[in-house]
Amino acid sequence: MSHPGWQELTLETSQPHVEALEDWLFAQGAVAVTLEDNADEPLLEPGPGETPLWQQVKVVALFDEGVNLQPVIHGVPADLIEAPASAPAHVPDQDWERAWMDNFHPMRMGERLWICPSWQEPPEPDAVNIILDPGLAFGTGTHPTTALCLGELDKQVKPGMRVIDFGCGTGILAIAALKLGAGHAWGVDNDPQAIIASRQNAERNQIGAAQFGVSLPDDVDWAGLNQSADIVVANILAGPLHLLAPQLKSLLKPGGQLILAGLLADQAADLVAEYAPEVTLSVACEKEGWAILTGRSAP
Repeated sequence: MSHPGWQELTLETSQPHVEALEDWLFAQGAVAVTLEDNADEPLLEPGPGETPLWQQVKVVALFDEGVNLQPVIHGVPADLIEAPASAPAHVPDQDWERAWMDNFHPMRMGERLWICPSWQEPPEPDAVNIILDPGLAFGTGTHPTTALCLGELDKQVKPGMRVIDFGCGTGILAIAALKLGAGHAWGVDNDPQAIIASRQNAERNQIGAAQFGVSLPDDVDWAGLNQSADIVVANILAGPLHLLAPQLKSLLKPGGQLILAGLLADQAADLVAEYAPEVTLSVACEKEGWAILTGRSAP
């Protein structure tokens, strides 16, 4: 027996009232609440510990088809919304898992690499194929910064290299480096979910813990990693890349390669200056307004 569908109620609010409005909607029986930008405002870089939100927010609540929404619409606290609620919209039920899977396809990265979901056969079985499903952490290859990093690793990784992936997310960059021939990789991330995702993805790609170590920053032997990396890659944001400059530089071997991403093109010049003179960086490529910096430490 198929599900009759859902009702979608859309409300407009401002940042200070989002949490209270979410709580109120769940108390009225909403099964899900999502947040959307209501003013075409980019979210580029949160501060440490911040959960970023737009100033003007569209709150979309999903209710079961059988719920009478008229009392909900009339009962929304006026101080939590910017405008009266619109009429609810019907959302037909569908196989959400199948729809999600249909939207994720194999992607080619550089000359040798493919990112492939586990439910599809790799288009080129003899290529360097990484099996990766969207999951707990950032980094599936769909974002321009991840694609830029994968393309650069495809060019730079040589057999036996030692690679550090700082802010590893799903582990995609470290796993790619290992599949491209690196001898050992370390993944570091301050999100416990990223550690879980990285380990799961490594296992899915037949990469063991002896080849790929992944941990939270507090659990890393930084002294042991000092000046150990042939390549350090960090796909995070411009602010953290500024703050981490001394640490990232210290991890490189003399003549080692640094790859920085997660920055906008107009943020590149400041980062180039931040890492000089120890590392001479330049913009290797740009994609959709994002830039990737690469360069070598002094020999």
